[in-house]
Amino acid sequence: MIRKMLRDTFKPGRRNFIKIASVGTLAVVGIPQIVSAALATEKSSSKLKFNNGDIILFQGDSITQWGRDLNITEPNTTKALGSGYTLITASKLLLDHPEKDLKIYNKGISGNKVYQLAERWDADCLGLKPNILSIHVGVNDFWHTLTNSYTGTIDTYIADYKKLLDRTKQALPDVKLVICEPFASKGVRAVDDKWYPTFDLFRKAAHDLATEYEAIFVPYQTAFDKAIQSTPAAYWSMDGVHPSVAGEALMAQTWLKAVVG
Repeated sequence: MIRKMLRDTFKPGRRNFIKIASVGTLAVVGIPQIVSAALATEKSSSKLKFNNGDIILFQGDSITQWGRDLNITEPNTTKALGSGYTLITASKLLLDHPEKDLKIYNKGISGNKVYQLAERWDADCLGLKPNILSIHVGVNDFWHTLTNSYTGTIDTYIADYKKLLDRTKQALPDVKLVICEPFASKGVRAVDDKWYPTFDLFRKAAHDLATEYEAIFVPYQTAFDKAIQSTPAAYWSMDGVHPSVAGEALMAQTWLKAVVG
């Protein structure tokens, strides 16, 4: 039953309205087409191949943490992976590669900015020795300048991110990097005109860093922008920052298409 649900989540259909009641209602509107359109704007990059025993680590803020139990540390468990895009992505990877003995971790922490990732990096990244590292961070580096009196700037974000990536590459020279684009949906609760054009600089910075460090780039903003063309933004996002259930599925499929193909 679980295998069928996961396959159905990612199977294209005539209109692709799919509901999976056992994990909450998941309504997907043409996700394969949306993702293909989003990735068409990016230069093609090499996809990742998984090796036996690969350790895959998802890092970031609340969007990555979503629903995970911080006290559970073992990989490949629902409580440790949470209930968001990381769980959906990990489920598909484990379904497709049962012979690879993959170990998938989620170490996202709500509210984190880049410097806060750095503060816990030894334990929550380097100590795990990931072969594949996916980082999704940046929305709080901007958002908290509006709401939490954070004084960091785009230059702070870039400098902190470069230090983190340099530190990672020095400790794990063979790690394969995935840099995910920070995104927001304007007009949904928390996101308004005050976000722009400054927030777009954070998105561009993530893209530029992916190019500089030869990382795979996951174009989340483009995917959400394409999705909003057919369905209102509030369908994909709860507050303009955190994805809805459908938005989580969109994130997972975008990651898988960008990273695996």
